[in-house]
Amino acid sequence: MGKTIPETFIVTNVAEFKIKMLNWANQFNIFCFLDNQQYSFDNPSFECVLATGCKEKLEIQAGKALASFNNFCASQKGWLFGHVSYDLKNEIEDLTSSNFDGIGFPILHFFVPEFVVKLNEEKISIFCEGDATAVFNAISSCPSSIQKTNKGSLSIQNRLSRNSYIDAIKKLQQHILRGDCYEINFCQEFYAEQAVINPLYTYHQLAQVSPNPFSAFYKMDNKYCLCASPERYIKKTGDRIFSQPIKGTSKRHLQNEALDEKNKQSLLHSEKEKSENVMVVDLVRNDLSKICKEGTVQVDELFGVYSFPQVHQLISTISGELKNNISIADIIKGTFPMGSMTGAPKKRVMELIEQHERTKRGLFSGAIGYIDPQGNFDFNVVIRSILYNSTNQYVSIQAGSAITFYSDAEKEYEECLLKIEAMKKVLESA
Repeated sequence: MGKTIPETFIVTNVAEFKIKMLNWANQFNIFCFLDNQQYSFDNPSFECVLATGCKEKLEIQAGKALASFNNFCASQKGWLFGHVSYDLKNEIEDLTSSNFDGIGFPILHFFVPEFVVKLNEEKISIFCEGDATAVFNAISSCPSSIQKTNKGSLSIQNRLSRNSYIDAIKKLQQHILRGDCYEINFCQEFYAEQAVINPLYTYHQLAQVSPNPFSAFYKMDNKYCLCASPERYIKKTGDRIFSQPIKGTSKRHLQNEALDEKNKQSLLHSEKEKSENVMVVDLVRNDLSKICKEGTVQVDELFGVYSFPQVHQLISTISGELKNNISIADIIKGTFPMGSMTGAPKKRVMELIEQHERTKRGLFSGAIGYIDPQGNFDFNVVIRSILYNSTNQYVSIQAGSAITFYSDAEKEYEECLLKIEAMKKVLESA
């Protein structure tokens, strides 16, 4: 984009203006809306930021995505928004994927937006080459509510039956027993066919039911990601890099404060959950050591308990100081896919994931985010998400959990159901 210094405006009702931003964005074929839902962590998550329109884009379906991405980033001096799909792993680790994919997001897609609108408390910053006041007025004139136009409720189906899921877990535990791996993130798909939904309305409902700090509404032509993620993949600020993996989950009980606190404390003191968290922390430390200066990788927080609408989660924060002259493509190559969505050792568990899962993950387990004009960036982990292809009329939601030798397959299955609860509720409501 031509201008790196925005024009600023004041709004009085932040919640209403967010809805106006979404209504305005919905006219574009490509846009990305990122919202921290007013969470504030020690390392703050995304501000509310919207990128709309497409001046130029990079879209890679297969082959040499990182080299193309590196060249694309080097040729741009302004904002970039987009995604990296899980199957970038095939290039990074020389793997393959042949499972069914009903959505069809490309392996990598980034675009140079026409307009970037940042909402920070009551201040609006608009980056554009044209008349920022006209953009502000256009957004301000949009409706402050989102009308329901869904044509009816959907019936969500399981790609794996409960018995098939349990059988797969037992097979994975045999791999662990043989020493093939230590921990594996195993996922399953829940889906609906001949699905006609209003993505904007559905996202708005999801954000109300499950507001999370790495939420995203991402549209790429006929493909949508309605994301209520609580997890950061990676963030760069200056020469510092941060990752905040999640491992460890317990159910919320919002109507019973004592039981809710009991579940929170049980999570904090669960040896099983903490051991899973330590495994992924070690994996992230190893990944960051590839791209950071020697001796700078550190664990800033271990076993932080964070509460979200449906679940309590164990989140750890790992950071380091980047090596000199390292590119974003190098950073992604060294750290992707994220350890919380794979396991250890990473390459072997990705082979097992491909063997035992029934659906290609696609954008699920990937990342959506932005790169700013200074080269800083922030990306989420695409979990707790509804993926939709309006041409295929196919809806996909996926969920998984960390499998160790000591995992109880029944409990892991129930954890998956807990994680899709908010998305299923939104989709199946009339």
